[in-house]
Amino acid sequence: MSDHYFNDVPLDHTDPRNPQRITLYTRRVIGVGKPPDLPWLLFLQGGPGYPAPRPEGGRCGWLRRATDEFQVLLLDQRGTGLSTPLNSQTMAAEFFPTPEDQASYLAHFRADSIVRDCEWLRRRMLGEHVKWTVLGQSFGGFCLATYLSIAPQGLQAAIFTGGLPPLTVANPDDVYRRTFRKVVEHNKAYYARFPQDVERVRELVDYLDGHQVMLPNGSRLTSRRFRQAGLHFGLGALDRVHFMLETAFVTLPGSALPAGSTLPS
Repeated sequence: MSDHYFNDVPLDHTDPRNPQRITLYTRRVIGVGKPPDLPWLLFLQGGPGYPAPRPEGGRCGWLRRATDEFQVLLLDQRGTGLSTPLNSQTMAAEFFPTPEDQASYLAHFRADSIVRDCEWLRRRMLGEHVKWTVLGQSFGGFCLATYLSIAPQGLQAAIFTGGLPPLTVANPDDVYRRTFRKVVEHNKAYYARFPQDVERVRELVDYLDGHQVMLPNGSRLTSRRFRQAGLHFGLGALDRVHFMLETAFVTLPGSALPAGSTLPS
């Protein structure tokens, strides 16, 4: 493995007059005993907002498989990881005094800018006429679809895994209508499998609506926020939500109340 930092990447690839520059970080991974001239595979991480995965011994099965045939480039997309970050410190008012200033800066961290970063890296590292294969995971697949739209000439192949954006709908409302139907289907499936959780969820929602329950980060756990646990339904993880609810309530030492009577606050 080798680390590569590029400190002269344009913030705005579409405006050569803009002098602002950002840093991109990449990690090159070559399999043990493999030649250094294997074809390239660029991995685009899901998110948005997550850096590329860090290789951990024995845990990155796809990476082991990929390095049989490719030298792999793991990119911390702009705004993440060791690339120029986006966080509360870098977006503070001392640097961006108004919300408009913040929004103008954030507009340079969308999928189109990430794709142009990839093309900038390809030309810098491989040369103008050498193509690479790109593997897009989740949001990385959204970026890859953008890649196919604005810079297909840089691609040898495009591999999607769990991240194909809507391509045949007229507007986002169509997507939300279908999503709402899926939400209802998943909830029905959950309560059919765990009917005992109907009352537990009602009790939990009532408690959260009537009490201040704080999370470790200092923010409040509201009933609306709790319902975001339904995200696991889309992953097929109904059991995960059920087992989480098993420990939602706590019986305090010495209490005469039955198990599951109070929430920690």
